[in-house]
Amino acid sequence: MRALTWHGKRDVRIDTVPDPKITEPTDVLVKITSTGICGSDLHLYEVLGPYLEPGDILGHEPMGLVEEVGPEVTALAPGDRVVVPFNVSCGSCWMCDRGLHSQCETTQVREHGMGASLFGYTKLYGQVPGGQAEFLRVPFGNTLPVKVPHGPPDERFVYLSDVLPTAWQAVAYADPPPDAHVVVLGLGPIGDMAARIALHRGARQVIGVDLVPERLARARARGVHTLNVDELGGDLGDEVRRLTDGRGADVVIEAVGMEAHGAPVAKAAQQFVGLLPDRLAEKLMARAGVDRMAAFHAAVDVVRRGGTISVVGVYGGAMDPLPLLTLFDKQVQLRMGQANVRRWVDDILPLLDDEDALGVEGFATHQLPLEDGPQAYKTFQAKEDGMIKTLLQP
Repeated sequence: MRALTWHGKRDVRIDTVPDPKITEPTDVLVKITSTGICGSDLHLYEVLGPYLEPGDILGHEPMGLVEEVGPEVTALAPGDRVVVPFNVSCGSCWMCDRGLHSQCETTQVREHGMGASLFGYTKLYGQVPGGQAEFLRVPFGNTLPVKVPHGPPDERFVYLSDVLPTAWQAVAYADPPPDAHVVVLGLGPIGDMAARIALHRGARQVIGVDLVPERLARARARGVHTLNVDELGGDLGDEVRRLTDGRGADVVIEAVGMEAHGAPVAKAAQQFVGLLPDRLAEKLMARAGVDRMAAFHAAVDVVRRGGTISVVGVYGGAMDPLPLLTLFDKQVQLRMGQANVRRWVDDILPLLDDEDALGVEGFATHQLPLEDGPQAYKTFQAKEDGMIKTLLQP
């Protein structure tokens, strides 16, 4: 089959690789019809190379048609249409029973002290082949894939793999009170969708912060009050307080993570780590802070006293400095974590009807053949051609 594979920093290729096969009685094989490129895929493209090996298949946002099922699969049959969550979760362990699918005890990567395995996302998360490919082996066929109806276009459902539940959890963890002022830092796909969900759930005002004009324009079209951080001259906190009765935001959703701008020292650290031999780089990244923390510090600044910060942006360093004195003094609540995809599916599915309350159809700015994947990564990383969300079709 054809698959998008990692070969080095900023080097992803379409290769012909062996077809996956049923290896466990509850496996299913899925013929992929659409698969997204995620902002966290850029971390693999740019920063997390020490945890990858040439030939690793990328991608964790797939959907498609069931091609084959193992002998113990009863919930699905060939021809069924499914979305594959990015967490590889069993659905029946102690953690999964409590809605913590990203901590699944059956697939935890204990060797690295990490949570549940993820499709297409480094040795840290199990080195499971990903979904930017023609076919994907999916374990736990009775509990993991999300069966969806035939008929509507893929884009109606494909974001159940990651974007929708990740954004939904970001808002749910923030738990904004009625008529809240919500600030979303970063209007990439997750931040954009989190802003839509916050408005859908009754926020009085959602303030979206970014510096990419296309992202700002599309959020503004959905009713978000947008701020271009480049135009504020460093006065983001003052502007947010001006818009929120002088207090700051009730809730801040930090959807930037290690891709934050404005911290050249940390950027240099990321680049330095990328030049080291893999074994040394792994140790440094596991024990040191290599992230750009500008977005998190901005979140601490703009949240009101007694407010909540929900971190959904991905960070990579283990010892990044946190402003603990300020967090303590402002009595800030802090929540974060990988999305527990399966936990939120039943809440989200009713919104994916013909009314399309969250605007999922048309959410992708680009839909391209899988063979165009390498160029799409390059364009997405450079924030060119108005690319915000891309779906690949094998």
